[in-house]
Amino acid sequence: MSDVRSITIIGAGLVGSLASIYLARRGYDVKVFEKRPDMRDKSIDGGRSINLALSNRGWWPLKEVGLEHKVNEMVIPMQGRMMHDTSGILTFQRYGQEGQAINSISRAGLNALLMTEAERAGAEIYFNCSIEHVDFERNVIHYTEGGNKKEHVTGILMGSDGAFSMVRKFMQVTDRFNYSQYYIEHGYKELTIPAGEDGRFRLEKNALHIWPRGNYMLIALPNQDASFTCTLFLPFEGERSFEQLATDADILDFFKQDFPDALEQMPALLEDFHHNPTSSLVTVKCYPWVKNKTLILGDASHAIVPFYGQGMNSGFEDCRVLNALLDAHKDNWERVLPEFQQLRKPDADAISDLALRNFIEMRDLVADENFLLRKKIEAKLQELYPGLWIPLYSMVTFQEELRYSEALRQGQRQQKIMDKVMEMPSIADRWQSLDFQAIVDELKD
Repeated sequence: MSDVRSITIIGAGLVGSLASIYLARRGYDVKVFEKRPDMRDKSIDGGRSINLALSNRGWWPLKEVGLEHKVNEMVIPMQGRMMHDTSGILTFQRYGQEGQAINSISRAGLNALLMTEAERAGAEIYFNCSIEHVDFERNVIHYTEGGNKKEHVTGILMGSDGAFSMVRKFMQVTDRFNYSQYYIEHGYKELTIPAGEDGRFRLEKNALHIWPRGNYMLIALPNQDASFTCTLFLPFEGERSFEQLATDADILDFFKQDFPDALEQMPALLEDFHHNPTSSLVTVKCYPWVKNKTLILGDASHAIVPFYGQGMNSGFEDCRVLNALLDAHKDNWERVLPEFQQLRKPDADAISDLALRNFIEMRDLVADENFLLRKKIEAKLQELYPGLWIPLYSMVTFQEELRYSEALRQGQRQQKIMDKVMEMPSIADRWQSLDFQAIVDELKD
């Protein structure tokens, strides 16, 4: 396999397009097969663009392929969370330290840029191609294009075709392939806060806005046209759920009660609510990721819920790690493929678990007094001992050289220490006089 020169990638989404840039620049003959039409065709109605949060792990590979400056023109930095309570009172929680931010970016805009750069690097993208079968022994894909059945032989095959991957579907019927999927009880619906009549942002521009309401929440991320893309996360069934929002009156009453300040900024709420679908949220875990000369990566191998903002970032990290292994092993795929899956599987599982856990934090704990106090104490520890105590969120979001699995391990140690701190009598009144050195010293035990 070390002399392989042709690579076929299924899926021209974010991960597939970035992988094709890396590989085309390594001199491979890269062909990409995409089920959808070319999203760059302005005549195609692609629907609403779901915003993504680009953080350090995603920036690193974009810098490696030379796209940092182009992408930088597309982002809006979000320096922290802006919480909205039901009376409209705002509370701001900074992400990390001064100067650190995550970045709101359009999925469609970034995807279009990556596809164009992939083609410039020499990759060929074939649209409207639906995969019908994968022969892992002969490394042949069978697909349809324009109603015609075709087949294609390749040296290496990569499936980056999302959470409902066709490549993975055919892996699932092979021997000793483990697979699980888990849907949370919540769905999501995209809504919009348009720019103000003066063309300015109606809310604070450089923040991720959250309306936490216990078992559900609304979030809003800024766009470059001064609008906000909002997402309502709500159970499908139950007392406060999508099934209860059957009429216009139901929808308006729900928003008046739970999100009154957001409702004031949503003139097209009812239109958006009826027009945009209610979508589900799935977690996918599987193994192995390699079958003969086929590899799955990104959401195809480890789809996660969006509550840590790491879905795209972890997929981009897949691409960077794969490229680094190709460097280390001089493009010997026989060594690269098994090492890649062994290295990345623990990290994929770690961020999957963290994303599910962070949903609870975002929808509920961010409004909890004890939680906010815990965050203050952790921030003080980081301020006093920046190289020793790093909050879990900062490790995941801003420490891009730290593996997800190691961040999870460190976070669990710190949580045990903080649990004991929070049990101290009158901690709310005396936290500023704590022996912070002693707390940090517990990490050494």
